[in-house]
Amino acid sequence: MQELFKNLIGLLLNKGGNNTETDRSGENAQQSGGGSKAQRLVKDVVEDVVADEFWKQQFESGFVKLEGEQLNAKSLPDNLKLTELNLSDCSGLTTLPKGLECTDLVARNSSLESISADMEVQYRLDLSGSRALEGLPDGLTVDYLLLRNCTALNRLPEGMDVFWLDVSGCTRILEWPLQARVKGRFIARNCDQFTQLPGWLQRISELDVRGWRNLTALPQDLVVTSSLDIGGTAITSLPEGCRDARLCWRGVTIDERIAFSAHLITVDEILAEVNTERRRVMIERLGYERFFQEAKAKIIDKDNDSRGGERRLLILPLKNDEPIVCVAVTCPSTGRNYILRVPPATKTCKQAVAWICGFDDPRDFLPLQET
Repeated sequence: MQELFKNLIGLLLNKGGNNTETDRSGENAQQSGGGSKAQRLVKDVVEDVVADEFWKQQFESGFVKLEGEQLNAKSLPDNLKLTELNLSDCSGLTTLPKGLECTDLVARNSSLESISADMEVQYRLDLSGSRALEGLPDGLTVDYLLLRNCTALNRLPEGMDVFWLDVSGCTRILEWPLQARVKGRFIARNCDQFTQLPGWLQRISELDVRGWRNLTALPQDLVVTSSLDIGGTAITSLPEGCRDARLCWRGVTIDERIAFSAHLITVDEILAEVNTERRRVMIERLGYERFFQEAKAKIIDKDNDSRGGERRLLILPLKNDEPIVCVAVTCPSTGRNYILRVPPATKTCKQAVAWICGFDDPRDFLPLQET
């Protein structure tokens, strides 16, 4: 069908060209101009039919993924009924067609700004990385709602009902809906604008709130049955309903002693730990400064900053793991001492400080003043 219409366009163009040649005498100039206008009109109509036929074939399959030039499409037909629609990386669409029904809608890194209230997605709605998206319709019901790094999103749907919710990196959401339900997994990494979980979150299988620096406690009536990640939070204990869940710190399984009694961890205990990821969490919980002091780390470089403050580059070899290298510095403004981890290949204090400030080559790091 597409080829047929393309051939028709070609014939029209050729015919138009012949008319131009015969009209050089000027006798039929008016007729020629009218013919050119008609030609353009027919060409536009035919190309629309070709496009409609293409989309028809695509949509009849039930599985549609925009690719190549299609990613610039400005609109899609209304009342689509599909099994899967993939609009990932589509830069042209800002809204979805009316009456859309599908099982899976995947639109990662899209330019969507809003979602129509009459849209129906049964299983998965993945809008991760859609940085222009500002809101979703109230009453949204879907199994998987994935909104990771939708940085313009400022509210979640009132009355939403989902099994799996991921709002990691959605830092503009400042309030939870008054009523909602999440039945399976709640993932909200690095949402440190929040100080507490929503009251309607009562029983789920998995909870991931790593990076909530201002979260000091979980609700006493909260029940988590499978896994709980509290890495980077200020939580000091667990409610009874969470004690049977696998406790994690940024994806690494730990116990309550590591999580809540870090002052009891010893250097010998850390060095004897055979699991490298768990060992790193233990060092983080104990603190690099105390760990390096008690482990008697070796100084491999020493110099002074622009204000005369001493800097030391420390190294501590670890069994079955890369060495830990840190730079010890003093803040010129507050006088506080800090030990900051740097890549294990670092050889000098200047290289370490340059890397911390975002320079891979220390020769490019030329601060006028350190503050």
